[in-house]
Amino acid sequence: MPEFQKIVNCKIHPTAKIYNFVDLYGCTIGKNTKVDSFTYIEGGVEIGDDCKIRTHVFIPSGVKIGNRVFIASGVKFTNDKRPKVSGESKLEGIIVEDDVSIGAGATILPGVRIGKGALIGGGAIVTKDVSPNTILYTKAISVEKRE
Repeated sequence: MPEFQKIVNCKIHPTAKIYNFVDLYGCTIGKNTKVDSFTYIEGGVEIGDDCKIRTHVFIPSGVKIGNRVFIASGVKFTNDKRPKVSGESKLEGIIVEDDVSIGAGATILPGVRIGKGALIGGGAIVTKDVSPNTILYTKAISVEKRE
């Protein structure tokens, strides 16, 4: 195991590769998946097989990621539309289906589903469901079907 990391109560497939400086808490990571440095993954997160998660990614509780998903550097998933310091929060999950690519610096808001084969442009802010095989351009300005 690499040094300088915190891995607590996780199910990590033996062929997965976890780099230094990661924090993983109660998540599941599938076979041949690669998690780069400076990534933080919370409890209950499920990540499928053959995924690549680049540096500086945050994945909170309630996120489910399918197989063959690419998540570029600096992607942030969020799970609470109305966060607060005290009191109860209403956490909402996010589903990322198989064969999705998410560009650098994208933000995925709570409660969305990203359909199979979709491509999310770098810097995009995903506020609604993304249909399968759709390209979502930066800043969610327009969408088109992939061919």
